[in-house]
Amino acid sequence: MKAITYSRYGGPDVLEYTDVRDPKVGPDAVLLEVRAAAVNPVDWKCREGHMDGMLDAVFPVIPGWDVSGVVVRPGVSVTEFSAGDEVIGYVREDFLSRGTFAEYVAAPVRTLARKPRNLSHEEAAGLPLVGLTAYQVLVKALEVRRGETVLVHAAAGGVGSLAVQIAAHLGARVIGTASERNHDFVRGCGGEPVTYGEGLAERVRGLAPEGVDAAFDTIGGDTLRASADLLTQGGRLASIADPEVVNYGGRYCFVRPDADDLAVLTELAERGAVSVHVQETFPLARASEAHRLNEEGRTRGKIVVTVSPSGR
Repeated sequence: MKAITYSRYGGPDVLEYTDVRDPKVGPDAVLLEVRAAAVNPVDWKCREGHMDGMLDAVFPVIPGWDVSGVVVRPGVSVTEFSAGDEVIGYVREDFLSRGTFAEYVAAPVRTLARKPRNLSHEEAAGLPLVGLTAYQVLVKALEVRRGETVLVHAAAGGVGSLAVQIAAHLGARVIGTASERNHDFVRGCGGEPVTYGEGLAERVRGLAPEGVDAAFDTIGGDTLRASADLLTQGGRLASIADPEVVNYGGRYCFVRPDADDLAVLTELAERGAVSVHVQETFPLARASEAHRLNEEGRTRGKIVVTVSPSGR
């Protein structure tokens, strides 16, 4: 099968469009024909070796953890899915090697849920990692409740835009940081936009003089410190970017594969509570361009790699 691989750490130029063997399918996995795979910042951080202290790389590595596709063959013990089912997944293992930037992937059922019927494969591929991140932080770490005020950073990005939508669905008032060009986009997600950068704390205080009940940090550093200062008495803080959050009494979160949580996201998508904005798509052979664009850090929503059916 065709896949994107890299055999050493480096920039987008180390990515190769090449032939690799078809994946083996374990008893609790399904063979998926990949239709689309989203790009996430963690993909290029892994490719550049920034995650080497956490995840072993078994070269050559096929990048990618997000997927939307069609079940070709279930493993011998799988009862959850059948051939022809459309599914989405956050197909993460605890090492780097067998990713989703390929024509086929063997995905454990614990990483999968039914694809939202109202989303295209491109949109659906952009849901798992960012949706699970936003859901697990807001619901499990921050325990956001109706009527509270929530601050979400980088609110126009992949995680941020889903966090704004989910927090609004939970009944919270959402303040989202974004560049001015993305303010209308944040409003469309259900948030009140504020421009990030110098003077951010004062701008947030202008909207929420008493402070915010919960803050979702996606940037770290100065932004994390400002978020801690903006909390009300008893306010909660979580970060996916900076482990130093624990020094402020907050929680550091790293998204986990969870089939039940992913099924909730499918339901929210089908109810129209959340949607995925796809900024741009690239064919599999041009995955290096998708990585390069994502690494620029100005993505609105998601960048997605598309994979054409092979006809097998």
